[in-house]
Amino acid sequence: MLASAPPSVTAPLLSMQGVTKRFDNVIALSGVCLEVRRGEVHAVCGENGAGKSTLMKILSGVYMPNDGEVRIDGEAVRIRGLVHAQALGIVMIHQELNLVPHLSVAENIWLGREPRRGLFIDRERQRDGARRCLERLGVAIDPDAQVSTLSIAQQQMVEIAKALSMDARLLIMDEPTSSLGEADAERLLQVVLELKRSGVGIVYISHRLDELGVITDRVTVLRDGQYIATRDWADTSIDEIVSLMVGRELTQQFPAATRMPGDQVLMQVRGLRRDGVFGPVDFELRRGEILGFAGLVGAGRTEVARALFGADPLDDGEVQLAGQRLALRTPRDAIAAGIAYVSEDRKAHGLAVKMSVAHNITLANLGALSGPLGFIDAAGERQTAERFIQQLAIRTPSPDQVARLLSGGNQQKIVIAKWLFREARIIIFDEPTRGIDVGAKYAIYELMDRLAAEGIGVILISSDLPEILGLTDRVAVFRQGRIARVLQTRECTQHDIIHHASVGGTGSAPEPEEAAPETTLHD
Repeated sequence: MLASAPPSVTAPLLSMQGVTKRFDNVIALSGVCLEVRRGEVHAVCGENGAGKSTLMKILSGVYMPNDGEVRIDGEAVRIRGLVHAQALGIVMIHQELNLVPHLSVAENIWLGREPRRGLFIDRERQRDGARRCLERLGVAIDPDAQVSTLSIAQQQMVEIAKALSMDARLLIMDEPTSSLGEADAERLLQVVLELKRSGVGIVYISHRLDELGVITDRVTVLRDGQYIATRDWADTSIDEIVSLMVGRELTQQFPAATRMPGDQVLMQVRGLRRDGVFGPVDFELRRGEILGFAGLVGAGRTEVARALFGADPLDDGEVQLAGQRLALRTPRDAIAAGIAYVSEDRKAHGLAVKMSVAHNITLANLGALSGPLGFIDAAGERQTAERFIQQLAIRTPSPDQVARLLSGGNQQKIVIAKWLFREARIIIFDEPTRGIDVGAKYAIYELMDRLAAEGIGVILISSDLPEILGLTDRVAVFRQGRIARVLQTRECTQHDIIHHASVGGTGSAPEPEEAAPETTLHD
């Protein structure tokens, strides 16, 4: 299936030297270098906006460089588009999967390259070819299954199978585990190792630096569009890589807390229930507190958050904010009450990606900028945007920049700015640092602490347990749609959280907060 270069070839599989890319007056890449050998996993690291995506788009044929040289097997090439890149054996698997949901697995794998028998598609060859690719990955996926019925992990495997069907020699993987649970992520890393052993060169982009040690041979670091260094993984450390990425040492992963939450209850939730999904759920959120929602995938954390924001209907339950009972039938009700929700999918549910930074920041509170006749005060909007850009250190050329052109960390800050302008009293953060680099994560962490210090109630939903333990004051551990235990963060461990998230009979009654011993728990 895979084309491989003759063993006598000594040149690297890929060599990029002095690559430069400009967009009008903005220099996205300047003199960047990258070399990938056959059978090597080469990680490319850098903060959001460092130039990783631009470099990969040049390699996969989306962009043409303004300067520099690209060589494949020692031969200079000018990659003229996606089809040309694929003909050279270069295939990119994007973070946002590029599959057609209503088509079958086999149809997706061969989309646009369907084997034919005369004028008709040869369905049997198509199915057999897909099956061989999937078997090579060691995954049991029916080639006739509709893609929309597959899990995210299975869809990721279909994307890799598609790359194998193209005789990929150089595979670019962009954040392939960002949406996967721990078990699925481990399985994918094993697939990467299998591809490596078969001679495929792999460029691997991930913000999960800890997983790189499992698969990576070498790592190249970019910063601000420039090449910084290449290191053998065995001769470096995560601390050194982080320092190269951010240009300074990060002495700690999480900022020291400045908030001092008291006993004043800001939100009280009782008997919250959505039939067949979660409940009953009971908890309290205190003023100036960061409350963590932890639990396994499917435990009900996001579903509860969406119900609190009025995005999903409730069958029962009561929500009080500062002693006042709320009717949360729609997001408009929640927003009016001062409840904000920062979705894990910021592009789909948090941003108007084709609108400017300024329009996004003011979108949830246009009434504050409207004159007597309903027209928006353009000068006031720009002034507001500039204030939040400065306050949140949003890196953008101007308030007029289109939001989709900014890095993930800056997009996240725009969403937060939108809710700050709305003067939210409670902000729910759902996986707020997914797909965000280590430097931007730290900035988000500092911002969350600052919000809580100002008296805002913060709910943090995260699958990253070190993040939960490093940021929160208390942790509500979800199991099977209910809160199994509420723990004091300073007195619990990852083991405790995993224990309460996974141990217990089906449908077991939740242990109420007031009955939970808030000490370190052991098996």
